[in-house]
Order: sequence, then C-alpha cells, then structure tokens
Amino acid sequence: MRGAGSGGRLEELASEFGMVERALGDPAALADGREYARLTRRHRELLPLVTLYREREALNDDLAGARELLADPDMRELAAGEIETLTARLAEIESELEVLLLPTDPDDSKDVILELRAGAGGAEAGLFVTDLLRMYTRYAEGVGLKLNVLDAAESDLGGASKVVAEVTGEFAFRAFKWERGVHRVQRVPATESQGRIHTSTVTVAVLPEAEAGEVHLDLSDVRIDVFRSQGAGGQGVNTTDSAVRAVYRAGTPDEIVVVCQDGRSQIKNREKALLVLTSRLAERERAAREERERTERASQVGTGERSEKIRTYNYPQNRVTDHRLEGDSKNFALEGVVAGGLAPVVAALARDERERQLLEMGGSERANGGGQYGAA
Repeated sequence: MRGAGSGGRLEELASEFGMVERALGDPAALADGREYARLTRRHRELLPLVTLYREREALNDDLAGARELLADPDMRELAAGEIETLTARLAEIESELEVLLLPTDPDDSKDVILELRAGAGGAEAGLFVTDLLRMYTRYAEGVGLKLNVLDAAESDLGGASKVVAEVTGEFAFRAFKWERGVHRVQRVPATESQGRIHTSTVTVAVLPEAEAGEVHLDLSDVRIDVFRSQGAGGQGVNTTDSAVRAVYRAGTPDEIVVVCQDGRSQIKNREKALLVLTSRLAERERAAREERERTERASQVGTGERSEKIRTYNYPQNRVTDHRLEGDSKNFALEGVVAGGLAPVVAALARDERERQLLEMGGSERANGGGQYGAA
C-alpha cells in the first residue's frame, strides 16, 4: 500500500522535520526571532504530513505481521479481519498524503495587507465596504487572526470609499487569499424609497506582506509627507502630525500612494506605510509575472483575477454565490457569511483547488506514462 514514488519524498520531508525539531532546541535559533519563527512555521507545515507518514509505516509493519498469521489455521480468520481493517486505513492515509503532497502556495504563511475599494454604486458601494470590513474582522477573529485598520477614507452615509488593513497571525494569507476580486451586492439601499434592488461592487485586494529582501525599495524614489491624522483610522490620534503618506515615483505611470494613520507614532506609521508600499510593489511584480505566464499558456482557467466578479451577495434571496464554484456547492446562506462565517466558503474553494490539482497531476502522470507523485 505504499504510494508509488512517494516514499523517497516522504522520507526527505521526515528527515527535514527531524532537523527542524533539533534546530528548535538550539539556543542560537531561540536567540534569533526571525529564524525561530521560520522554524516554528515549517514545523507546523510538516507535522500533519510526517504524522501520517509515520502512521503509514507502522501500519505497513502491522500488515506484514498479519499476513504472516494467515498461514496459521487458528489465526487465519482473525488475521483476515485485521488485514481488511489495516488495508482500509492505509488507503485513507494514501489519499490524505496525496493531498498533503500537492504543491502549496509559498505565500500561505505570510501576513496580509487587505485593501477594500468601493466600485460601482456610489454611497451604497461605500456602505458595502464597511459591511465587508465587519465580515472580515469577525472572520479573522474566528480563525485566530488579528485585523487592524491602517487607513480608511469615509464616504457618504457612514460608509468608506477605501479601507487598508493589516491581517496578522498564522497562515493569514491562506485564510484570505480567496477574497481577491470583485464582490457584488444586490439589495435595496436604505435611501431607496420605492424598494428597487440596486447592484453595487467592491474590489478586494489581498497582498501577502513582502519579506525582507523580496523586493528592493529605493528610498530615493519615495517621498514621505506627514500630516495630522483625521477620519476613520485617525480618530483620537489627530492632535499631532503623526499620519504618513508615502508616494512612490510621484507623477510617473508607476506612482503608488500609501497612507498610514493608524497610531500616534509617526515612526511606526512610516514603517507601516513603507511595508504596504513594498507589498504593493511585490504584488505588481507577481501580477506582471503571472500575466506573462498566462499569455504563454494555450488555455487558461479563470482564477478569480481582480477584474473578475468572484462573489455575489444577494440580500432579497438571502444567498451568497461564489462564482468560482459549481453546482449546489457555490451557494451559501447570506446571514451566516456576512456575520463572519466565511470558513465554509474558504473550505469549498480550497477543496475545489485541490481537486483541480489532482486532476492536473493525474493527466500529467498519464501523459508521462507513470504513476509518480508530482508534488514538490
């Protein structure tokens, strides 16, 4: 019951897991906060896979012993039942390992810069921005993450034309990456006297925070302005010039403007603004690279780009529809989702991605005439 070709890769990962465990006990790693965080993250990533691998090895040993007992007439019936149980569990483990060995997103463990921008719909789009922010805040709390608003621009009726937030915690990007794209809401606005349903949109960007050295930011290309904080994100901190505006290559087609007015410290706001700016530059580079790869492929499956409508929140029908899913699995109860219950939606999207990866892997294996695990 050993998956063909998977043994060597699993042994490598088990060996790496052992090295990570030993490194975590090294005082030098404990003294280096960044290295210790990296080792801890890698330990968490490998633990489920190595646990299954070790269980599989133990079960294979038990299976070999049970098969030896088949030669004993007195033990044959008991051994046959044991073989059936062990074989069924080994099949389950192989399926689980197959999924765990699929390629993972290298950004999954990173913190996130979350940007919400009102699109079509005027004031109603601004209100939907605040609704999504509330939904994401509750979702983050429910999965053990922390969402902190860095900047917000208010709009009419108490909404927001733009919100920039930071989401921190274990695997923040993995929890939020499915939210990238255009979110559409269909409902009767509070200002609508005749009960007509309006359609509004909000664009959500999810940027994995850039790590040190990932992108080179030349500070000579950045203009830093300081001013007095105001409005959402700056309330209670507007007695000093603590807000920071970072402008990258001002007046050029490459211009990026980032504002941070989260706290009273100008220094901390400057650090956060430069972090957001670096993350946007990293995202720009990733988008350009992915665009080049898309044009090189003969066929392309939609992946929820920002220009695509990914989800509709239909209030009259109390339904949320994720357009990247199919069949009954694409619809969810609106009340639970907007209250922060995004976990079932995220799980369905992750499951759909795994199924596509397995199908692509199977097609590649058939084309190559082999049955190897293709995960790296």
